[in-house]
Formats: sequence, C-alpha cells, structure tokens
Amino acid sequence: MKTNYDYLVVGAGLYGAVFAYEAKKKGKTCLVIDKRSHIAGNVYCENVHGINVHKYGAHIFHTSDKKIWDYVNQFAEFNNYINSPVAVYKDELYNLPFNMNTFSKMWGIRTPEEAKKKIAEQIEELHITEPKNLEEQALSLVGTDVYEKLIKGYTEKQWGRDCKELPAFIIKRLPLRFIYDNNYFNDRYQGIPIGGYTAIVEKMLDGVDVLLDTDYFAFVKEHADIAPKTVFTGMIDEFYGFKLGVLEYRTVRFETEELDCENYQGNAVVNYTDREVPYTRIIEHKHFEFGKQPTTVISREYSKEWEKGDEPYYPVNNDKNNELYQKYKELADEENKVIFGGRLGGYKYYDMDKVIAAALEMCEAELN
Repeated sequence: MKTNYDYLVVGAGLYGAVFAYEAKKKGKTCLVIDKRSHIAGNVYCENVHGINVHKYGAHIFHTSDKKIWDYVNQFAEFNNYINSPVAVYKDELYNLPFNMNTFSKMWGIRTPEEAKKKIAEQIEELHITEPKNLEEQALSLVGTDVYEKLIKGYTEKQWGRDCKELPAFIIKRLPLRFIYDNNYFNDRYQGIPIGGYTAIVEKMLDGVDVLLDTDYFAFVKEHADIAPKTVFTGMIDEFYGFKLGVLEYRTVRFETEELDCENYQGNAVVNYTDREVPYTRIIEHKHFEFGKQPTTVISREYSKEWEKGDEPYYPVNNDKNNELYQKYKELADEENKVIFGGRLGGYKYYDMDKVIAAALEMCEAELN
C-alpha cells in the first residue's frame, strides 16, 4: 500500500473492479478495499474439487447489449450454458419459465390455443378488476393453477410474508410463453465464464493494489487522506450511520454440501414452490459448466429478513424504503468526494450486465 492514491474504491465486486480497471487504463491509481477475505463480491466462485461453487447464489450472465458482452469477453471465455430451471411442487415437476411444457404438464393439453383458453377461463372466474395485493395481481395475470402451484409458496418464502400482504407492484407482469421453450432469459447473449467469475475480477484488478479483510469505516479513520475521491459500493445508509433510518433487505442463507455422487438433481437450478419446503431452491453447481467430476456440490437457499451483520441481497423496494433511499440519495448528491454505485450504493437490484453498464457509464463521466 502506498501513502496516497487517486481513488479509494470500497468493494471488490464487479462495480468496483470495473472502475479500478478503467481508471488504471487512464493512468489513475486506485486502492481497492473489501471487508471480505476475497475479491469478486457476490459473484465469487470457490473451487471445490474442480467444481466452481457460486458461493453467494447462482450467477448466470445474460445480456442483450453487445457492447457489454464484448467487454466482459475480454476477461473470460464463456460457455453456452442456457438457464432452464425446473420447479418442484409437492410430487409434481414443471419447466420454467411458464411455457407450453409447463401448461402441457399441468393440464394435459398440447396447443397454445388450449392453454390460452384455460388461463382466460380461470382469470374470468375471479372477477379481479383492480388488484389490491400481489396475490390478486398474480391471479389476474396467470389464473389459479399456475399461481397456486408455481408462484404463491415460492414468493411467500422469498419475501417472508403472505402474498395478500405484499404490494401488487412486485409482480408487474408474469411472462407467459405459448411456445415449447425452456430458456429462462430472452437475452441474445448468455453463458457462464469457463473457470468461474473470480478469474474475471482477478484480471480486472491485475496491477491494482487490493486490501482484503478491511472495513472501510475503521480504515478511513486511520487513513483519512489516502485518496481525494472515494467510489463507495457499500450500503448507502450505513455510510451515513443509518441516521435517517435503516433500509430493508432480504438476505439468503446457504447450506452447501459436497455429495458423494456424480449427479444429484440433473439440473443446475431446481425451485421448490411448495410453502412447506423451507428452502426456495437447490443449486447444483457443476451443471453450470457441464462438469463430469465424480462428486457434486449442492446449495440449498433459505430466504430471510436482513438484520445488521447479515449480507444484504435484495432491496425491499416498496414505497417506504424508496422514499427513505431518496433522502439518502439527496445527501449523496451533495457529496463531491464520494461516488456511490452498485446494488448497495444505489439500493437497486442489478443483473450483472447492468452493474457493468452502470460502472462504465460512471467511468465515462468521471474519468474523461
């Protein structure tokens, strides 16, 4: 570590790493710090007997932005993985997203016309004109069967609340595909980096000073003059000492284990939509890279309310939290020495391509 840098970058995830990489190209110096013991933030992969384990949940890169696709391909070669999750409801198994394979299994029908008719009949019977909550919103979009079997239980586990207590806006739309296509994403480009995501961030941070196991608030007390500007990708409310209130998040607890079998569930992602099953899904990591290892690693995901000390994952973007975030953003907009970014700095859920795009947009404004 030197005595001073052009930028202090707080967080070694994608947003911070992209900024550090672009700043270095412009001849700027950065010190990147992270409170964790590893780089790459939530896209960090841990190698377990040749299997790249997505330590903080499944990350599947997908984008329709060729510029972003070309950008990330500088750092890794991507395979041709297609995300095709499976949903288990009690003893029934369905394809996701909701498509003709789903409807055929559910109702024993074959044609798009039959599926549309079935859904329309169910919606019509409900007489919902103005949905007052998430349950009514979902029912008015997909009807009773799809809602009860594939949405209700999963959503209640994910948010820790009854669907009648959740606002309708959480489900603005539920895409129904009347074709036999299990590809979850509509994006033109999709895949998993061969060798995992950590290697991408390692290349971005090559030649950049990095300090791990380093808490920003403790560090900056001792090194107040380390850099004239800070790129902060931590929690915006924590930066301000929670003085206006605490923003809410959902977090995820993972139970990860290596099993002495070659293939546990036959798919990378299996959702459990029955409310009685405590976890939301099981990830089998080797299938992201078509692994042939003799053992396998699975992770069960349990959604829970965030508490201080937990890792925040999903912002609870309801009216109350959005209003509070706007107050913090007003404080942030007055800062001339701190740039806030990423999902925690912007209190917004980002797909990976959107994180990179936002970071590059900020680099364009800041470094040019």
